[in-house]
Amino acid sequence: MREEPGITHVRAEDLLDEAAPKSRSPRLGLTRRRQLTGLVFAVVLLALLTLLLDALEGVLSLEGQVLLYLVAVIAIAVVGGIVVGVACGVAAAVLINFFFVEPVHELTIADPDQAVALVVFVGVAASVSVAVEVARRRLQAAEQARAEAETLSELAGAELEKEETLHGVLERARKAFRMESVALKVRQRGSGEWIDAEQAGWAPPGREATLRFDVPIGPHLRMVGRGPALFAEDQRILEAFAAAAQTAYEGRQLSGKAKEAETLETVDRQRTALLAGVGHDLRTPLAGIKAAASSLRQRDVDWSESDRDELLATIEESTDRLSSVVNNLLDASRLQAGELTVQAEVVSLVEVVSAALLAQPDAVGKVEVGVPEDLPPVRADRGLLERVLVNLIDNAIRHGGSSEPIEITALAGASSAKLAVIDHGRGVAREEEADIFEPFRSADDRQLGGLGLGLTVARGFVEAMDGVLVADRTPGGGMTMRLRLPLAASQPASRDAAADSE
Repeated sequence: MREEPGITHVRAEDLLDEAAPKSRSPRLGLTRRRQLTGLVFAVVLLALLTLLLDALEGVLSLEGQVLLYLVAVIAIAVVGGIVVGVACGVAAAVLINFFFVEPVHELTIADPDQAVALVVFVGVAASVSVAVEVARRRLQAAEQARAEAETLSELAGAELEKEETLHGVLERARKAFRMESVALKVRQRGSGEWIDAEQAGWAPPGREATLRFDVPIGPHLRMVGRGPALFAEDQRILEAFAAAAQTAYEGRQLSGKAKEAETLETVDRQRTALLAGVGHDLRTPLAGIKAAASSLRQRDVDWSESDRDELLATIEESTDRLSSVVNNLLDASRLQAGELTVQAEVVSLVEVVSAALLAQPDAVGKVEVGVPEDLPPVRADRGLLERVLVNLIDNAIRHGGSSEPIEITALAGASSAKLAVIDHGRGVAREEEADIFEPFRSADDRQLGGLGLGLTVARGFVEAMDGVLVADRTPGGGMTMRLRLPLAASQPASRDAAADSE
């Protein structure tokens, strides 16, 4: 057999605590429980057959009765094995002699021919029991050989790329050898201490089964198992499992490194997008503030009242834009760090929508509100909900175009209120829908004066308030942002249930 690189061949002394049996025949023998079952079956069957034949006295000849007992002994040998079969053959001969051979109800035989028949019966019964046992053992050996071949084939062709595969290999080894537990241990660099990299099966500390094998796999890995004794024939399968465990462990390590590299790449990409976006979104309003303030400070220019108001409005607008960018960055950081605090209270959607519109100067003349005055209040954090609506309205204004107004509608259900912010712009391509709530998702936001954080922050705030925020297509073109929050008079709605009902 070709040895895998780094795999130490399993020696007989690696099968700990007991020498490996040279034959698998003990493994093929019936269990004590099966033998006891066969013995009980023999007692019941022989008793019932004897009662039946005694009731049919005179109907069957002695030869017929002997053949029926022989069939019973064969059935008993199949269930209980050779020992029970031979014992029942002798017992059947005694029953035939006592109940059906003259003189009846005595253990004596008057006719020598009948004595010979009983001796032959016992011999045939024993021979048949041996034949049945040999056939059964050969069948079991064939099944075990097939199972081993299938196991080797599966291990040779298994895809060992998924992270869960290592546990699957160890669990398969545990079941194949009927172990209590199988573990892959790895040596810690520096300290040299062996720790569990993965384990299948478990037992309370101090009550573990006997250690049966400890297979070295290179200098830093070893596979150990606790349970019943192994056999010499198990060594080849054990080698295959050791090689598969090594491959799975190395696959897990590579997968971890790949994920780490992917995470670093994502962070680097977001950092690049952040620097590009911040460079634009901070520089643009700062430049506007600087230019307007410098103009107002010029003493050699006599600014008219309208010009002065326009410059001051530029400063105010640029400051608001700068404040929005900084707030979104801070909010995104709080969400990522899990430091967001929610103070839920009874909130009127009508009031919060009005406050959000007042906080968004660009919304004047561009938004139509259709929120009923009698809409039931919701349970939410007033400040966070206002920030959510400001971001949704701001997003709709940026991407909604100017041909049709933005609509804000709301209605109440049995346990939640639904609010929609509808724009009629160009919408989002289908391939981008899954990433619409991801930060720094596209260059379009930066070109329009945003970092792509508005929807990210909005969804994070809504989910923190036990609500749901999803994006949908507007009929005729555009995007509809659907917000769902629990009513104040009901229990907080399940996020999963709400998402499913969208």
